[in-house]
Amino acid sequence: MTMTDPAPTPRDSALPLWQQIEQALLRQIRERQLVEGDQLPSAQVLAKRFAVNRHTVRRAIEALEERGHVRTETGRGSFVQEHPYHYPISRRTRFGRAMHDLNVESHYTLLDTRVQVPSRQVARALGLIAGERVHRVVYSSQVEGRTVDHSEAYFPAARFPGLGEVFARTPSVTRTLAAFGVTDYLRRHTTVMARLPDADVARVLGQSTRRPVLCVHSLNVDPQGQPVQFGITCFAGDWVQLMVSSDL
Repeated sequence: MTMTDPAPTPRDSALPLWQQIEQALLRQIRERQLVEGDQLPSAQVLAKRFAVNRHTVRRAIEALEERGHVRTETGRGSFVQEHPYHYPISRRTRFGRAMHDLNVESHYTLLDTRVQVPSRQVARALGLIAGERVHRVVYSSQVEGRTVDHSEAYFPAARFPGLGEVFARTPSVTRTLAAFGVTDYLRRHTTVMARLPDADVARVLGQSTRRPVLCVHSLNVDPQGQPVQFGITCFAGDWVQLMVSSDL
């Protein structure tokens, strides 16, 4: 993003230079010349533009960070702080419904779908016996044009023949399950942990592999208690705030 503010000078203000730079950057954020997620120019570039040393620039950025306007990633630089979307996790967790309630536009992008032999973790969660296969559906979620998660969803293949094709047409977990007669499903359990993403997840989320994500493991069951979906979702921690409901 091109900086448009003139370099402050001591003659223009009684404030220290670092505070003048802080205010100049904050003005650009408030006027949306720099928007959420945008990377600030490097300290070297800002130092040249404002005709100061890099220590002065770093002090200005640290002040913005302390006030919650900027975040800094080691080795990557400083970014305008994002304001996360609140995603409730309850007995009936539905991503699309949650975003609709926030009055924001969201949709899924299908990345891959295939039938495969499940891992032990997936087979155990879905209650499958040896030899049974699963549909593995990989997709990402976009909210207001931003990719906020990377998801892997596993469904029993025997119960849901052709599920991958149905998901590709919808694409929606709720509508896909409804196409097979599962018109309602409940969250049996949710596990949340922070971890570093692998290269594929980081690429989809547009972030570094050194930046942690919120990883959610979940199991959904039909009204009779039969497992219908096991999910592994990695959320970009700066974009999504998980809220766990007491009805779980």
